[in-house]
Order: sequence, then C-alpha cells, then structure tokens
Amino acid sequence: MTALPLVLDAPRRGKPPRHLADLTREEARAAVAELGHPAFRADQLARHYFRGVTDPAQMTDLPAAAREALTGALLPGLLTPVRTLSADGGRTRKTLWRLHDGALVESVLMRYPDRATVCISSQAGCGMACPFCATGQNGLTRNLSTAEIVGQAVAAAAAMAGGEVPGGPGRLSNVVFMGMGEPLANYPRVRQTLRALLGPAPWGLGLSQRSVTVSTVGLVPGIRKLTEEGMAVTLAVSLHAPDDELRDTLVPINTRYKVTEVVEAADAYAARTGRRYSVEYALIRDVNDQPERADQLGRLLAGKLAHVNLIPLNPTPGSPWDASPLPAQREFVARLRAHGVPTTVRDTRGQDIDGACGQLAAADLGDDVGVPALAVPTPTTPAPTLEAPVPLGAEADV
Repeated sequence: MTALPLVLDAPRRGKPPRHLADLTREEARAAVAELGHPAFRADQLARHYFRGVTDPAQMTDLPAAAREALTGALLPGLLTPVRTLSADGGRTRKTLWRLHDGALVESVLMRYPDRATVCISSQAGCGMACPFCATGQNGLTRNLSTAEIVGQAVAAAAAMAGGEVPGGPGRLSNVVFMGMGEPLANYPRVRQTLRALLGPAPWGLGLSQRSVTVSTVGLVPGIRKLTEEGMAVTLAVSLHAPDDELRDTLVPINTRYKVTEVVEAADAYAARTGRRYSVEYALIRDVNDQPERADQLGRLLAGKLAHVNLIPLNPTPGSPWDASPLPAQREFVARLRAHGVPTTVRDTRGQDIDGACGQLAAADLGDDVGVPALAVPTPTTPAPTLEAPVPLGAEADV
C-alpha cells in the first residue's frame, strides 16, 4: 500500500453557487432585499429549507410570481442523490451525493429505537492519509461549503420527518461529523454548520449541543479554536494508538501533533465545556491491540474527563489489516477498565454497505446511476457482545 502525503490545505476549486445556508440571517435578508423583495422573505425561505422543502410550488406563503426567482437565487440544488444503499432492514441508509463540480461525498443515516443519527461529510475525500481508512486513501478533492455540509443533515431530517425510514415519521436527533474528511481542516465552514445545526427555527435544526459530535484525528489548532467557541458539542478524538511511534504510522498527523499534545488539547476542551470527550480507537489485529498498549492507553487517560470508544476495524478494499479477534477485544476492554477508564465498543452499523467508520469512499459504481439499490446482508451468526454497544451519536456511559 503506497503511503499518501498529508494534505492540510484543500485544493482550490470553483465555489458552489451561493446558498441561503452559507449566509447569516442578516446577510440573507440583505440578499433578498437586493432582489427587490421584503427582507422577511428570507425567514420564510429559511423555514422551508430547514424543513426540507425543495419544491417552490409548496412554498405557498411566498408570492407565486416570486418563488422561482427567490429559490433560484438562494436555494440552488447543491446535492444531487446518485445512489442510496440500505441495510439493517432499511434503518441504515448510505447516500452518495454528487456536487456541482462532479465531486462525490457520502452521508449515512442510522435509525435506532431511541434516536436517529446522521453521519455527515465535511470534505470531499480526506487529506489525513490514514492507511486503514478508505476515505483517507482516496486523498482530498476539496473542502465542502457550509451549505453542502448542512444540506446532508437537512436531507436526513426530511427523510425522518417524511417517514422514509422504517418506523414511521420521526425526528433527527443526532449529527456526527464522522463522514468523509477531517472537520477541523475545514474549520470555518464546520463552525458555520454547527450554528445552523444548533440554531432554532426558522434558521436552524434546533439540535442540542450534546447531540452533535465533531470528530478529529488530532488537529490541535482546530481543537483549541473549538474550545474558544463557547459551544459544548461532543469532541471525539481518533487516537488509534497510545504511543507516538505507532501513531506516526497509523495517523500521520501525529508527526506534527504528538499524542500528549492532542490529549492536552482535548483536556482543555473538557475543562472549558464540562463535557467529557471520546477517544476513538480502531482495534486492528496484531497492530494496536496488544495488552501492553491497552495498559499504556489506560495510564494516559486515567483520571481524565474522557471515555474510550473501541471500534473493531471495518474492512476496506486493499487493506492488509482486519479487526482484532474477540478475545483480544475483551482483554483490551478489561485492562482499560482496570485503570478506571470508561470504555465501550462501538455498534457497527452499515458495514455490509461500506457505510461504517473508515469505509466511506464515495465510489460511483457506474451502472444504473441514480437508481436506488438495496444491499441485502448475508445472514451470519452474531458474535457475542462485550457489553451493550454504543450507537453513533450517543453518550458512551459504562
């Protein structure tokens, strides 16, 4: 497997058309006024947009003569669905989106008995070059705009509200930035997206801060910026190794920001917000799952406002690695808990449609593009669980 270089500065490409979600309320009202309409029309557009209404004919509170002009100017279609794959009886849905310039991204909507979580992408591809991650091995195409990121969550909320996911109409309750890309490498737009996710109607989805998770491989400057924002969203740090020697290989950004520096930045975030952070750790057979590494991680995190979320490695094409066997997983959990570190094992959803952690590659398979497909899982005998698994978007209490 050829090692890819780290890419922190996204390639510059043509900007997508201006969208309401890229603007503040004041900017949107000014834009509407420039089009010759009362400024309050911007609030009406926002109400429709965040409810997932895309057809101007349904925007009956707008004058019929103004609908096409207003939606054309401020609600251009930025995300075109190419293919949807479903698993778990339809309760997990991975959507491949085509952007205005042909770039491809994916999002995954997962419905659980007590919540619905969407995993969204912040970049097309990823420049972090982690060798066990399909997204990272594809390289970075570009940053997404605020509206392109927000649009994934809005589409998921509309799918839930419209009863498109088995279980009847429901509400999107959680958003996790664990799709394609490194969120903190696209910080300004992720920050704007957070404000849209947390903002009340009509200018947001009205989610609670604790129901939104921002994941990072350890961009320390970005963690510090997030700490200064004053928001208390959940921070997830993809550590994957407790020592610099191994992490330099598994997570190349570690050559710039070492393990201790990353954990110190996460500790500062926890101290500022009062929220514990999650340490994401992919368990890779004979690579990072040794008992001594469990003890090293336990010593590193003991007494901190943190919990460990273990993720048995999800398979990716061409990777020589696979998940740790169940006995190794059990011993890793036991050793971390012996150090007093709260530990859970991630509930893997969507593995059979390449929709699980580390599997998003935004592959356009070419045939029947635009026709939704159904992935039918091969029946298997479930492995015994280590403990109650934790869905994405949930607090991992033990």
